Amino acid sequence: MSGNSKDNILLFGATGYIGEYILKRLLQEKAKFGRIAIFTSANTASRKGWRNVIEQQIKWIEIAEKSSSVKRFFPSEFGTDIEYGPSSAQEIPHQLKLKVRGALKETSRLEFTYIVTGPYADAVEPAFFGPCAAFPELGSFNVKNKSAVLVRDGTGKISFTSPQDVGKLVVKALFHPLEAKNKALKVNSFRTTPNEILAEFEKQCGEGKWAVKYTSNDELRKLEKDAWSNKHPMAPIFTLRRVWGEGGTLYEKRDNGLIDAEDMQTLSEAVSAAIATQLSGDIDSQKDRKFM
Repeated sequence: MSGNSKDNILLFGATGYIGEYILKRLLQEKAKFGRIAIFTSANTASRKGWRNVIEQQIKWIEIAEKSSSVKRFFPSEFGTDIEYGPSSAQEIPHQLKLKVRGALKETSRLEFTYIVTGPYADAVEPAFFGPCAAFPELGSFNVKNKSAVLVRDGTGKISFTSPQDVGKLVVKALFHPLEAKNKALKVNSFRTTPNEILAEFEKQCGEGKWAVKYTSNDELRKLEKDAWSNKHPMAPIFTLRRVWGEGGTLYEKRDNGLIDAEDMQTLSEAVSAAIATQLSGDIDSQKDRKFM
């Protein structure tokens, strides 16, 4: 956006888990945009699968390339930077996203921005800050049971972004078109370790030490292999948890400063929100809408 012009926004997936946070932030800043429209259907959140979303994005790119009115495209990227290193580009869950990037690279006119956030700092399963009842071995924090499962030895740093900050970061990138043009912006709310997260949960809950178990990297790799072999729908989550634990979100620098987005949620605030969500029972109503 530049000068006095106001861009129009078309948001796909506005009824999805993270889409709602992006839409909310867009509406908070609506005076700075032209029209804000959403493309959705009544049963989108429950009907769409991961592969369908990727295939639709490639179709949108093809349509946008032919339309003179579409200037910029923000694909459903988030997660880790799938092209950051040789090993990242080989991960199974990254292959479909690589197709989206490939389609964008072939365009001659359409600008694009990838918002790379790392895992979400929230309590909705299978998010890292939740109880993850189905597969606690993946790492979890259970407020009601005062228990946690930490991946590896709990000392490895991971970059997290709260869902609220995802919305803020997308809008900030819209406000900085030159800085965000044709880039993978590696952004986050904070960087911490599972041990530090556990300490914050214990501090805020104020009832002493939690019961803690650990999942070694070897165990996680075995669970991941079995999940893919059995075609389990959670298989991508196993891979992503392993990638995070191995340092897959630790980039040389974060790009928050490029888009004036240094004011982010803190670890303390994220844990406080996760505790409130777990105790309120909101996880049960939201977990089926979780989108990777």
